[in-house]
Amino acid sequence: METLDQETSVAPLQIPADNAGLAIMSVLRNYGIDTIFGIPGTHNLEFYRHLAPLGIRPVTTRHEQGAGYGADGWAQQTGLPGVVITTSGPGLLNALSAAGTAYCESRPLIVLSPGVPEGAEFSDNGSLHETKDASAAAGAIMEWSRRVHSAQEAVQAVHDAFELFRHGRPRPVHIEVPLNILESRHSCTPELLEALPLLEPVQADDGAVAAAAAALRSAVRPVILAGGGSLHAGDNLRRLAERLQAPVVTTLNGKAAIAEDHPLSLGSNIRLPRAQQLADDADVLLVVGSKVGEAEMWGGAVTPRGSVIRIDILGTQLDKNIPADLGLVGDASAVVPQLLAELDGHQAPVTNLAALRTELEEQARSLSPELAAVSETIAANVAADAIIGGDSSQITYFGTSSFIPQQQPHSLLYTPAYATLGYGLPASIGAKIAAPDRQVVCVAGDGALMFAIQELITAVEQGLDLTVVCVDNGGYAEIRQNERDRGMEPVGVNLAQPNWPALADAFGGHGQRAATLAELGDALRSAATDGGLQLIHVPLAEIAASL
Repeated sequence: METLDQETSVAPLQIPADNAGLAIMSVLRNYGIDTIFGIPGTHNLEFYRHLAPLGIRPVTTRHEQGAGYGADGWAQQTGLPGVVITTSGPGLLNALSAAGTAYCESRPLIVLSPGVPEGAEFSDNGSLHETKDASAAAGAIMEWSRRVHSAQEAVQAVHDAFELFRHGRPRPVHIEVPLNILESRHSCTPELLEALPLLEPVQADDGAVAAAAAALRSAVRPVILAGGGSLHAGDNLRRLAERLQAPVVTTLNGKAAIAEDHPLSLGSNIRLPRAQQLADDADVLLVVGSKVGEAEMWGGAVTPRGSVIRIDILGTQLDKNIPADLGLVGDASAVVPQLLAELDGHQAPVTNLAALRTELEEQARSLSPELAAVSETIAANVAADAIIGGDSSQITYFGTSSFIPQQQPHSLLYTPAYATLGYGLPASIGAKIAAPDRQVVCVAGDGALMFAIQELITAVEQGLDLTVVCVDNGGYAEIRQNERDRGMEPVGVNLAQPNWPALADAFGGHGQRAATLAELGDALRSAATDGGLQLIHVPLAEIAASL
C-alpha cells in the first residue's frame, strides 16, 4: 500500500525552462533583488524554478501575510523593494493586508502572482483557486495592479515599479501573469532584462527654494517636522538643522531622520502634546516628507500660527492636513541640499533643548511608567545599533517608540498609520535576513505576537539569531482601555495565554520568563550570547508590581 509520504511517479510537465518566469526573475535579480518571500503553490512554480540558478534566496513564511511583512522588514534595511511571490487566489488575497500596510506607510513592495489563463477570465467553472477578479482586488489596495499579456509586458511592469520606487511615492504594486504566459517561452532580449539606470532625484523650483531659504534665514523659532519622506535626505537634514539651530521632531515613520542622541533631536514624539505645541509656536515650520496624518497625532493636531514650508515628492501632498505657505515639490534628497546651498553662510545662534527634551520624556513616561521602564531596560541591554521590531501593541505606543533612541533610520520597524497586528515578528525576520550583522529584537504584545506566532518556525528554519520579547498584558489591553473609556465592561479582550517559553521551545528555539527588570536584563544578555531563536516572556503585571 502506498503511504502518504511516498511521492507518486508522474511524467514531468513539458514546460520550457526559458519561460516568462525566468524573464521576470532575471530582471528582478538585475535590479539587485537577492531574496524573495512567499509560499510555493501549484500555480507559481515557474517563478520558483529560477530562484536557485539566479542566486535568489527563497524565504518560505507560514502565511502570505507574513511574507509581505517580512519583505517590508527586508526592504527597509536594503533600500530595495521587497518582493513577494504568492500563488493565485487565496495566496494573493492573504497578502493583501501586507499590501495595504505598504500602501498606507509608503513602502516599496512588488507582489507577483499567477492568474487564470487568458480566455478563462470570469469563467466560473470551478477551477483551482478560482477568484472572481484577483487583479481588481489587488488594484483596489495597491498603487496599481497589472494583468500582463506577455513576458515583455511583465518585464516592463517591473521597470515601471522601480521607476515609481526611485522617483515617486513608493507604494506597492501587483503583477499578475496568466498561467499560459508564465509557462510559455519568452522572447525578451538581454537588453530588456537589464536594470535601468537611476535618474537624478527631482529638484524643486529654484525660485521656490530661494523664497523658502529667505523665510528660514529670518526665522527666530524654526522647527523641522520630519516624516518618512525625509529619510531620503540622509545627513543633509542634520546639516540643515544645525545651520538653522532648529529642533527636529519626527513622526514614527521618520524616526531617526537625524540621530536621536543629537542635541537638536526631539525624537519621534510629534504625537505628544508638548511637541505639537512646539510646532504650533514656530514662526517657520518646515515639514519634510510627511502628510502629518491624524494617526501620528494621537488625537491631537498641529495647527501652526507661523509660516509653513513643505517639501514633498508629490504636489498633491502640500496642502494635506496642514496647508503650505510655500511648497517645494521634489525629492528630499535633492531639495534639502538646495536649501543648504541657498543658506550658505547662515548660522543661527545655538539652541539648548535640554529642558524641552526632559518635558517630552516626562510626558511620554506618564503614559505608562512600567512600559517605559521595560523599554529602557531593553535599550540598556541590547546593541546600540539594534533593530527593534514593533507591532500594534502598547509596548510600542508607550515604550519602545520613545525610550529606545535610534541613531539610524529604519531601526524601529513599525506601521503607525495602518496599525496592523502581526507585523513585528515577520518584519523582524526580514530585517535580520537583510542585516545579519545587526542585532534584531522583536518587542511585541501577546495579542500582536499571536497573530504571527507561526513565523517563529520561519526564524528557526532560516537559522536566524533573533530575540523576541513578548510583553504580556493579558490580551488586547489597548482595546480594553478603549472599552472602559466608553463606559463598557471589557468584552472579548481578556485572552487566555499559552506557556510562552514552552511554545518557543516547541518551535525549536529557547524560551524563558522574566518577571522583574533585572531578570529581563539578564535574559536579553544571555539571548544575545546564546543565539538562535530566543523568546523572553515578560508578564507585565508582575513587572509593574515590582517597580
